[in-house]
Formats: sequence, structure tokens, C-alpha cells
Amino acid sequence: MSIRVAQVTILVDDYDAAIAWYRERLGFRLIEDRPLAGGKRWVVVAPPGDAGARLLLARARGPRQRAGVGAQAGDRVFLFLETDDFWSAYRRMSAAGVAFRETPREEPYGTVAVFADLSGNLWDLIEPAPRKS
Repeated sequence: MSIRVAQVTILVDDYDAAIAWYRERLGFRLIEDRPLAGGKRWVVVAPPGDAGARLLLARARGPRQRAGVGAQAGDRVFLFLETDDFWSAYRRMSAAGVAFRETPREEPYGTVAVFADLSGNLWDLIEPAPRKS
């Protein structure tokens, strides 16, 4: 039996702005954009190569959900974008307008830098350190 996290919901203010940001800044692919009842949409984006969990972009409705936009993990890093070539990804994302919150740093677990998405959620861009045998 196999079990995995397949999709994570991210609250956004606007579907189209979020689609554009993830596609243009992070190079994600639009997997699905389907209308639902009540003006909702089923919008799914995924990293290049469809590696890892997909993101369901959900437009916030009501005060409680709107308060969560950009604060889904409080002031903590919410999601981790893993790469096998940190510096290429960092340069490409920086050139595309991604707002990195710090200078990249080397940690025992890998090369990492924190960035914010269009809503302010914090992410780590990380190239994991090689595993020791």
C-alpha cells in the first residue's frame, strides 16, 4: 500500500493572479482550472515535472478565510520547494521577481533561502545536502 500527500490547499485572494504568479515566478504548470458552483473554481498547479504535491488554489471567502491568506503557517515557513540545483533555481526565481527574504545560506541539511509567495506565505527554496551513508 502506498500513501502520500498529493495536494495542499493554499488560500488566495484571486484565482487568476495566483495562477499567473505560480506559473511566471516559480515555473509551475496549470494542471486544472474548472468552474464549480457558487463562483468557485477548482484550480490546481504543480511544480515542473509534476514532482511533489500539487497546490489547490482556493479563493478565500468570508473573514475567517481571508484572515488566513498569507498566514497559513503564521510566521513560520509553510512549504518547501526542493531542487537539485539551488543556484540555478535561485537565479531564475530572482530574475522572475520572487521576493527572497534572506541571503542564501548553507546549513547542515542543505543550501536554503526563504521567499514569500504573492500572498506572503513563507517558503524555503532548498537543495538538500547529500545523505551520508
